[in-house]
Amino acid sequence: MFKYSVGPWNVHEGADAYGPATRETISFEDKIKQFKEIGFDAIQFHDDDAVPNMNNMTEAEIIEEAKKVKALLDKYDLKAEFVAPRLWMDPHTIDGGFTSNCDSDREFAIWRALRSIDIANALGCDKIVLWLAREGTICPESKSPVEIVKKLVDAVNTMLAYDKNIKIMIETKPNEPIDRSVCPTLGHAMAISAASIDPSRVGGLLETAHAVLAGLDPASEMGFALAMNKLWSVHLNDQNGMKFDQDKNFGAENLRSAFNQIKVLKENNFCENGEYIGLDVKCMRTQSTAESFEHLKTSLKVAKAMEEKVERYDYAYAEKCIAERNYEKLEMYVLELIMGLK
Repeated sequence: MFKYSVGPWNVHEGADAYGPATRETISFEDKIKQFKEIGFDAIQFHDDDAVPNMNNMTEAEIIEEAKKVKALLDKYDLKAEFVAPRLWMDPHTIDGGFTSNCDSDREFAIWRALRSIDIANALGCDKIVLWLAREGTICPESKSPVEIVKKLVDAVNTMLAYDKNIKIMIETKPNEPIDRSVCPTLGHAMAISAASIDPSRVGGLLETAHAVLAGLDPASEMGFALAMNKLWSVHLNDQNGMKFDQDKNFGAENLRSAFNQIKVLKENNFCENGEYIGLDVKCMRTQSTAESFEHLKTSLKVAKAMEEKVERYDYAYAEKCIAERNYEKLEMYVLELIMGLK
């Protein structure tokens, strides 16, 4: 049975790069309460979602604040899935964190990463997500493409050495906010894993939209990581072509792609080892404050509808079509199943 997670940033005030906020702020506890009511099992965290203003706190103070959040999760019977250091928003990381050309900025990035591990431990989870937002370059001559990979591996190794139980999930994305990412696809993440001091503790997180931005099929990317036993989380959403990262409702643009993502996860018993299926979807800025959770309900409903369709998938019929190489027939069957004609 699938277990679903969500992050508090999925409910936001509606501001974007071209316009101001359009909704009122909803408190963290109200978000947590409604997430539970909607049907989520776990919460995704950035480090400063759990501990705001952490840069101004001691390590002991950070842990104490995180423990308060753990008590809130316990109150609503929710788990923490992971903690991700939010390096891309800080003035120290305008040129990247782990791959910055500035020694003190790299030291800051490592400090935040290690504090994220402390927060994860306080929240009762053992996974860290690295979304390498600014790790790369917008000016190719400004950084050696060889050295930045080595710097990333060094950062991963520092985290692995700090805590012998922590696992690192690399969330890959090819571009935005930079245009040359150090780790654009799951294949790159697997290479970083192999180069680390403990590959058994470095895996991947695949987001639907990020795969589309790389010109790849999300289900195929999931399948690649599953074949390596390295797919440790997913973020379901959708994307209208190779544009900015849209984080649309799951299935909003391509229901067949949504079906095949759920299909590959179900066929490989995803969630049986404690994994969660995450949603990472943006609420349209036209929505009112009262409607701030509708996109999550929609995406969860689509995901569960696709679960039901995968459960009804006629594998015997599919195998017959495959044996006959009658892929037109197989394709029509899939389309009719998705459209509710089967």
